[in-house]
Amino acid sequence: MQLSFFISKRLSQSKQTSFSKLIVRIATLAVAISVTVMLLSIGISRGYKEQVSQKLSEFQSHIVISNLDQNQSYQSLPIETNTDLEQFINPNNGFTHFQKYGIKAGIIKTNDDFQGIVLKGVDKQFDFNYLKKNLIAGKIPLFDSLKTSNEILISSSLALKLGFKLNSDVFVYFIQDPPRVRKFKVCGIFDTNLGELDDLFAIVDLKQIQKLNGWPTNYFTGYEVFINNFDSLAAKVDLLATVTPYTLGISPINEIYPELFNWLNMLDVNVLIILILMAAVAIINMVTALLILIVERSNMIGMLKSLGLNNKNIIKIFMNLASFIIFRGLLIGNLMALGIGFIQQYFGIIKLSEKDYYVSEVPVSFHLSDFVLINVSCFIICFILLLLPANIISKISPVKSIRFD
Repeated sequence: MQLSFFISKRLSQSKQTSFSKLIVRIATLAVAISVTVMLLSIGISRGYKEQVSQKLSEFQSHIVISNLDQNQSYQSLPIETNTDLEQFINPNNGFTHFQKYGIKAGIIKTNDDFQGIVLKGVDKQFDFNYLKKNLIAGKIPLFDSLKTSNEILISSSLALKLGFKLNSDVFVYFIQDPPRVRKFKVCGIFDTNLGELDDLFAIVDLKQIQKLNGWPTNYFTGYEVFINNFDSLAAKVDLLATVTPYTLGISPINEIYPELFNWLNMLDVNVLIILILMAAVAIINMVTALLILIVERSNMIGMLKSLGLNNKNIIKIFMNLASFIIFRGLLIGNLMALGIGFIQQYFGIIKLSEKDYYVSEVPVSFHLSDFVLINVSCFIICFILLLLPANIISKISPVKSIRFD
């Protein structure tokens, strides 16, 4: 065992009470709290982005394939069934599901009020699992391939605004030539807490949209495609581009709703600010602790110098001692972050307004890479910056320090 390491270990295990002991404990606590806040900030930010992205993707799909000529309105040109494309969208290529859809903009009118609406037509291939989880009344509509259904699935916010209940008649007017009106019956009410999307969309039979638009049964607005990993979204878009006809456009969810995803990306700026502030707290406390340790042990430094130990080895003693403090703080910080994170994840103690934040409780998602990055970065930065105060040791005179009391 090296002499410098042996001495620093004995100093760290010393039972003697002193002012430096209190400072070391404060420094350890500062490092622990800083690491805890850093890890929780990253975990909460990552968890929130994952949950909101997943929630929106489950409602709207990860990728939309539609006519390349369509404009930004809800009146788009149709596409035709593409068997080759449908066969390519399979689990072997990283896709979990696809479904056809059609849209038609209209106006819901009651005796007292009216509301713009976008009818989203789907067929029996549509995955209703997400809407089932968020169904608060009624049932999921059943669309068969032969009979055209007049059932409609609406959001709770729309039902509350216009006074609809289960089995209420809903009249939707369409501005076209000639103008048309359709009567639907409310079969179910859902609440996804996705704000404007809940107010905007209602689910109907795809055959209704095809009839309103005068489309054949093999024509529809587009395909909704789901993937097994949101992180591979860009790669899956590129993969689809290799088999999709040039007349069709491919739109990932982050391009369909850029404002929402830009807002989610802004969370990274907040996390970065927190990381910088917490790193500064840990560094300041560690530097303070090391300076106090050096001043308090100046007598010992003088004795070691007089016995022939050079500055480099004495600096190693105090850097090893600082490393013990940092390691202890990192360990405590990691345990605290894991404990708080798992308690929140499994018990949901801290709640959020789902109407404002899209989730009902603070989400936490820990990744091993985040722990490795934070711990390694904290240790390296603290260790390098502590070399500056440690160099004070080289200026301590053995004669003066031995006489220092």
